[in-house]
Parts: sequence; structure tokens; C-alpha cells
Amino acid sequence: MNNQFYAETHEVKNVPPLLENYNSFTSDLALQEALKREGADWATADVERFGQLCGSAEHLALGAQANANKPTLSTHDRFGHRVDLIDYHPAYHRLMQTSCEHGLHSSPWCDPKPGAHVARAAKYYLHTQVEAGHGCPVTMTFAAIPALRHQPNLLHDYGDKIMASGYDPRNIPAHEKSALTIGMAMTEKQGGSDVRQNTTRAFPIGQGGPGQAYELLGHKWFVSAPMSDAFLVLAQTEHGLSCFFVPRWRPDGSKNPMQIQQLKNKMGNVSNASSEVELRGAHGYMVGEEGRGVRTIIEMVAATRYDCLIGSSAGMRQATVQAIHHCDHRAAFGATLTQQPLMQNLLADLALESEAAMVFMMRMARAMDHHDDEQERLLARIATPIGKYWICKRAPQHAYEAMEIIGGTGVMETHIMARLYREAPINAIWEGSGNVQCLDILRAIDKEPAVLEAYFSEVAHAKGQNTHLDRLVGELKAAFADADALPYRARQLADRMALALQASLLIQHAPNAVADAFCESRLSRQVWNYGGMPRGVACVDVINRGRAE
Repeated sequence: MNNQFYAETHEVKNVPPLLENYNSFTSDLALQEALKREGADWATADVERFGQLCGSAEHLALGAQANANKPTLSTHDRFGHRVDLIDYHPAYHRLMQTSCEHGLHSSPWCDPKPGAHVARAAKYYLHTQVEAGHGCPVTMTFAAIPALRHQPNLLHDYGDKIMASGYDPRNIPAHEKSALTIGMAMTEKQGGSDVRQNTTRAFPIGQGGPGQAYELLGHKWFVSAPMSDAFLVLAQTEHGLSCFFVPRWRPDGSKNPMQIQQLKNKMGNVSNASSEVELRGAHGYMVGEEGRGVRTIIEMVAATRYDCLIGSSAGMRQATVQAIHHCDHRAAFGATLTQQPLMQNLLADLALESEAAMVFMMRMARAMDHHDDEQERLLARIATPIGKYWICKRAPQHAYEAMEIIGGTGVMETHIMARLYREAPINAIWEGSGNVQCLDILRAIDKEPAVLEAYFSEVAHAKGQNTHLDRLVGELKAAFADADALPYRARQLADRMALALQASLLIQHAPNAVADAFCESRLSRQVWNYGGMPRGVACVDVINRGRAE
């Protein structure tokens, strides 16, 4: 008997190779076009280099390693001293270092030239395809600057280190560090998104008021990235809910009593620590006007919501390229999967969703670059919650369909699809759920009716070019003219507003095959499952545009 013969049970074939060592920017034609169109052509070479890094096998492996090794908490040292230390895998720190060195946390603030937000959005989009969890502290650090502008003395004292081009993970006082990361603490058990129910109290140490020192007493139910160097925190004073800047260390160099109770055991966003925290007389400084804390911190929230939009768009892109890559290299029933009509229908549908999300995201980046332009400011105000609601909500089903294409292998934790699927619901929940976003759209319109005019003005750039879009816009205008039960109908309105804006952008900027397919499949009928597009769609053209190789 030949034992060697019996040891070889089968030949491994018809198995797709790993998608790695490719340039995730140069392989994404739609992103290249958007970078140039939205005003950041000057950044092409830099983004191209970054795309090569993000598609490299070594860098992609960091994402897997950071998620395979959860952060761990030590509340006390061996002598019983309170330390509140979180240990991360080195891969997490490598990802943080890359993001900060490439300006994902600060570049539009450090060099606020035309296209700065567009370039930053493109790089954030590419790096989130590698790993999403570390993006949370990157985003909060980025978003802290607009809020700190309400308190110039704090911005002067901390701004340079927050925007520094580097990453310093050491747990030491801020004045000893070369770079700082910033977190946010709003949510409490009894209120959730309704932060006005917060019970955490702030007591002035001296005279009190903006920029002055306070002690905070209370709890926070959800604090992400609790190893950040400082946090923007909401707390009640005698004049109402106010915003505070709370460092990890007191001015005298002692540990600030912002104590971590436990880490959240999350289904997704695993590389990033999220925690429950108690403030036991924590030292902080008031940011902005007393009693106007929501107004102050909303500057931070608006930016974090936008990054949720980028993150979900990035997840869709990674899921799409994984699905197409699999089908390019997998044969069944006599042909590669990419050549089979029903699979073409499904792959093209996923590619459409991905590109529509990306063009929306990049258009909002241009609006942020031109915030001094009233039309752009108004558009950003209403379209950010529209996009945050719609794109983040479309991501989970998109990830599932891509996982199903890949099959059993895609369910395994050794495949990136399992991580993408677990990550997909996160952005829809964080920074305000779907209902919160829809009500925020109505709130924006009620407070500043011109935002709705700005929205319809933007959509009108494609007027007369597609009958489905023209009909939808007319229906939307009629729906807003009917003021009855608007909150009840808010999701219906947000759905159609998102689709109309995506369709308008694709009609203006994408090939006819993409724009026509999107309008025919999304606007001419009720949207059901992916893979049910009507006849006549140029599926192969759409798939070719979405391919990563």
C-alpha cells in the first residue's frame, strides 16, 4: 500500500486567491473621478500612494490582527492603585499611527485649502476598507476641533497637539505628549439619544463659566476609545446641559477620576474599546456657553455623523470588490460566476449601491470644503443626516448579499466578509439612529427652511435627464407641501430624498450604464432585495467599473 498516495486526498483548485497587493485607489475608477471632480485633483499622487499601502497584504493583515485580538482592561495595578488602562494589540497602534501620520484626524484643519475635506474623505474611505474600528478615535479627534472653536483658550492650549501629524499612545499627561487623541462622552443609561435626560452634574471649582474649571460627578453609558487623552462631555449645571473638556490627567499630574467600569462586549467594531465610565469628581473645563452644551457638541456630532457615512460607504466598496473578485475566480456549472446572468444581476446591483454611496459621500466633502458658501452650507446641513440615515442603513443587507455570494468561506472569521458583516450595522446606530436622523432632517427644515430649497436646487442639476427622477422629485415636493403627519412619514421622505440625490449625482457624473441602471432599478419601482434589477441593465459594464483589479 502506498501511504503517500492515500495522504493526498484532493487537489485544491477553483478557489479564488486572496485579494491583496493591489492599489485600492487606482483600481477604483469612480473614486478617482470623484477626487478630481470635487476639487482635490492636487491630492491624486498622495492618495495613490496611500491606496497602494491600503491594498498591501501587510496592511490588510493589520486589520485582521486588530480584530482577532480584543482590547483588554485593567482597572487597577498589582498594588491596588486605580489605573484604568486598556491594552491594544500592536496592529491597532500601527493602524492609528498610519491614520494620524496621513492626516485623517486633522488635515482639513491644518491646511484648510479647497479640496482638503475631499482628499481627507478619499483617504479615510480607503483606510476604513482595511479596518473600521480604529476609525472611531480618529473621527472623534477630527471632530473635536469644530467644537473647541467655541472655547478659544482651550483650542490654543490643546489644538496643536490634537492636530499634530503623529500618534502618541502613551498614558501620560497631555503636556508631556507630542500628539493627542480626543473622545466623546454623551450617552447615559436613562436617556440614550435624548441627552437632555442626562444626570451627570458639573460643579464650578471657582467662578465658573466658559473656559473655567469644574468637577464632574456622574456616569456615562457608552464611551468609545476611553484611552483618549481628553473627552468632550455633557453635564448639567444650574443653568442647564453644558459641554466640558475633560483630560485623562489633572493639572497637578495626578490621574483624573474618570473611571472605566467595564468594556462593552460588542458584536462589531471589535478592535476599538468602548466602555462604561463613572466620573467621580473628574476635573474639566467648560466649553462654550453654559447651558448650551448641545449646541456646542453638535459641531462634533455633525462631523462624526459624516464619518459614519464614509465608513458605511467604505464597507460597501470592500464588500463589492470581494464579491466580484470571488466571482472572477470561481467557476460553477461550466462558467465563471461573473459570466452567469443571474450573478451579473446581483453583482451589478451591489456595485451600483457602492458607487451611489461614494458619490454622495464625496459630494458632501465638497460642501464641507465650501462651508462659507451659503448654498453649500445649507446642503451639508440637510444632506448629511439624509446620507447618514440611508447609506448606513443600506450597508448591512449589502454586506450580507456579498457574504452569500462568497458562500461558506465568507461566513468564516478567517475571511474579511465576516468582519464586514459584523461591522455593517454599527454606523446606523452610532451617532444617532435612523429615526434620530430622519427627525433631524425635519428639524433642519423647520429651523431653516432654506435647507430644503438647497436640496431641491442640488437635485435639479439633473432635471430633464431622466423621467424616473423627474417624477420622484415632483412627488417629493408634493409630499413636503402636505404638512400632515410629517414626523410619522419621516422615513419615507428620507428614503426618497436619498435616492433622488444619489440619482442626480450619478446622472451628472457616472457613465450612462451606471446612471440608467440606478434610476431604473431604484426609482421606477419599490426597492426590494439586491439582484432583482429589471431587464436591459448593462450589468457587465457596471461590474467592470466596480472591479478592484
